[in-house]
Amino acid sequence: LTPVSLLRDDEDTFKILIATDIHLGYLEKDAIRGNDTYDTLNEILECAKTNQADFILLGGDLFHENKPSRRCLHSCITMLRKYCMGDSPIHFNILSDQRVNFNTTQFPWVNYQDENLNISIPVFSVHGNHDDPTGAEGLCALDLLSASGLINHFGHSQSVESIEISPILMQKGNTKLALYGLGSIPDERLYRMFVNNKVTMLRPKEDQDKWFNLFTIHQNRSKHGPTNYIPEQFLDDFLDLVVWGHEHECLITPTRNEQQLFYVTQPGSSVATSLSPGEAAKKHIGLLKVKGHKMNMQKIPLKTVRQFFIQDVVLADYEDLFTPDTPQVTKKVEDLCYAKVTEMLEQAERERLGCPLTPEKPLIRLRVDYSGGFETFSTSRFSQKFVDRVANPKDIIHFLRRREQKEDIKGLTYFKHRGLRVEDLVKQYFEAAEQVTQRQLSLLTEQGMGKAIQEFVDKDEKDAIQELITYQLEKTQRHLQARGVTTEQDIDAEVKRLRDSKKNTTEEDNEIREAMNRAKAHRLERGDDSVDAGISDEFADVNMDSDEGSVPFPAPTRGRGRGGRGRGGRGRGRGELS
Repeated sequence: LTPVSLLRDDEDTFKILIATDIHLGYLEKDAIRGNDTYDTLNEILECAKTNQADFILLGGDLFHENKPSRRCLHSCITMLRKYCMGDSPIHFNILSDQRVNFNTTQFPWVNYQDENLNISIPVFSVHGNHDDPTGAEGLCALDLLSASGLINHFGHSQSVESIEISPILMQKGNTKLALYGLGSIPDERLYRMFVNNKVTMLRPKEDQDKWFNLFTIHQNRSKHGPTNYIPEQFLDDFLDLVVWGHEHECLITPTRNEQQLFYVTQPGSSVATSLSPGEAAKKHIGLLKVKGHKMNMQKIPLKTVRQFFIQDVVLADYEDLFTPDTPQVTKKVEDLCYAKVTEMLEQAERERLGCPLTPEKPLIRLRVDYSGGFETFSTSRFSQKFVDRVANPKDIIHFLRRREQKEDIKGLTYFKHRGLRVEDLVKQYFEAAEQVTQRQLSLLTEQGMGKAIQEFVDKDEKDAIQELITYQLEKTQRHLQARGVTTEQDIDAEVKRLRDSKKNTTEEDNEIREAMNRAKAHRLERGDDSVDAGISDEFADVNMDSDEGSVPFPAPTRGRGRGGRGRGGRGRGRGELS
């Protein structure tokens, strides 16, 4: 990393505005927060123009919905046309074969080289998990913007068996930049591809050491399960900087991976899509300057982002004020919560002074741990006290219980604390049981059983395990009947094949979800609807978009291939890759 003063703007310096996870259209129908994402995208594009960026690099999830509303698309197109079209000259060239770089469009060349368009700031973007390609045609919202000439959509892998990432080769003066991109892919599938050496990053054939290699990825960085993330160690060590999208916590200052020797920047989201600690960090975008192999990341705070404050309160820590046996203890607890929320509102008001672009009403979340015998109070009544002062009056308070240990479940000791998941424990248990008894789960998967146990323990979903077994039994019986399998030996083999084929697939996820929905339906039919929306377990506050409680786990390095397929030149580019 080089101090910004040493990277002066000249004909050899790339200036790249970097942002990820804008989630345009999030809560656009909300009376208070409906304009938040639009205001912030406008600020980001204006910032690129003010700083005379060579191009904008987006790390996925430009849109919050896979099918954005008409208003959302209209606003996005309007802003891109306003800030990214014009007469300002482009100071860098594309050297690679653009038919390969932009292989999902009928206009396979960078938009600023289109003679029918007048582009002043090109935008390059990979897709995220919210705006990923769907349908028979494999199209996403970014493809609409690409066809209209407003965005250059790259990093779309069309194969589910193997991935070959071909960089966009750029040159500005004497600086050569290789831009790699990979749009969102289900983590388990991509993890498996890396392990099986099915991911290849092509490199220029000539002068490989003279290129600055920049990679944009949109995956889980924090570990959510054995294979539900991408370890940094999986990425090739010739990279110089990785722009990591999908994670919402802003960790934009590049950090060095001491094993692979590249840097990683995690810009985070520009809007809070969940009320969790990772979203509370101040939101920034980055202005990356690259000259030769030197780089500098300038953090730019976003001024239009709505303030968000979160605190945790453990009632058991206030023994000097009350205990579960104190008279009118619930009233005293409510008074304490009122004081805590008021403190956060006062802090928000102080920090907002002199910032006219910051929205007036902040987001406030108070997570109350009421374990130890305390009772909850009415969150809706409490919210009425702040309805004119906060942006999220309906969900200020979040009750939770921390469960350190549960009883043995058929030999499985269930611990509930950060970093240890039910799914992992179930898998460990059955792996150990298989070694001892030579028996394993034949009908259910570890993930399905783990989810059912978690629903049973955390949410008192009494039918979760039984419903999962019944659902899988019915489905397996139908499968065997359709295949005409009758002998006991053939049945065992076919059941095992069917079970293994569904592991870590969308089909498995859908089956688990359907079984849990059935269990919930049975509970509602019995009239047992005792679960309060404001009460849940320790992890209910976590949204998959802001992976705030997890710590990345190291993983072993893998063998790497470099690929052997060269690229021929084309009128718009002349680079060759290998």
